[in-house]
Amino acid sequence: MRITRDLLLRLAKQHTEERAYNDETIIAAYLTGSVLHEEPLLGNTTDIDLVFVHNTPVETARELKMLSPDVHLDIHHRSEKDYTPPRELRANPWLGYELYDPQLLYETKHFFEFTQASLRAGFDDPKSILKRSHTLLEHARKIWMALQFNAEKLTPDVLLNYLDALHNAANAIAELTGAPLGERRLLLDFPARAEAIDQPQFTPGLFGLLGGTKLLPARLESWLPAWKNFFNFASEAHGVDIRIHAERLGYYEKAFLAIINGETPLAALYPMLLTWTLAAQALPENQIGDWQSACAELGFSDASLEERLSALDHYMDTIEEKLEALLQENGFELSEIL
Repeated sequence: MRITRDLLLRLAKQHTEERAYNDETIIAAYLTGSVLHEEPLLGNTTDIDLVFVHNTPVETARELKMLSPDVHLDIHHRSEKDYTPPRELRANPWLGYELYDPQLLYETKHFFEFTQASLRAGFDDPKSILKRSHTLLEHARKIWMALQFNAEKLTPDVLLNYLDALHNAANAIAELTGAPLGERRLLLDFPARAEAIDQPQFTPGLFGLLGGTKLLPARLESWLPAWKNFFNFASEAHGVDIRIHAERLGYYEKAFLAIINGETPLAALYPMLLTWTLAAQALPENQIGDWQSACAELGFSDASLEERLSALDHYMDTIEEKLEALLQENGFELSEIL
């Protein structure tokens, strides 16, 4: 099947119309994510990110639905209470951008129109931008603090928290010039965001915190069979993270191959390590040897945890210094954005 943006938009509208017709609790639905961009495909795969807003409490927050081997729906369900008060959403680094400029597919009672208008007022002001960025950095710092006191050995849980902290720290930079970056394209799109604020050194710092400074691209490709085995086994486990879903295997694998064979091969490292770790989390400890070996090659081990956390601390300090400088340039005190 030839996948075009027009086809993806048509599929999004068709599915939304069907769901809204059969579910009276849906009061709004909108499209967000990669399909809004001119080039939504990566490795000729993509997901269609839909958000359904309900006027009742939500039982299932997220679901996936396969449309073809290369396209699936990624549906988020939210309650209308998640959007109140609307003016506070402008300080929300994720939901704020999601609602700022999506494509509206369905609406009743003018819910979307009113909520978006309240959000957009002041959204692009320096104070709002810096507050969203600072929120992400603070979240990363809280995760780091918890790791400082609780991480005695490298486990999938510990590495997932480390990667989450790193993702939030990187997005504290990305948020200064646009929407936060998703997991699959984080390392592809981050360099441009760092350049946009004249801080290109944040890019090698980010790769270094992932252990990718000395890694050969061929090594990433050689890990793919083991990664795939983990993914397949974990996708059948009870209670596994929804990102490790059988319908998303091609979505990741084809993207990794496209990145590895592209101009920035090591940009596959973050999403590959993240999903491998999510899969390892769902498997017994005696079955995660390949993951442990890959982590060791990247410099993640029981013995190196303290050093890695120290490096992450330094990276976040550098980001904090940049944010403080921007606050001063705009005539704000830190207390004004807290």
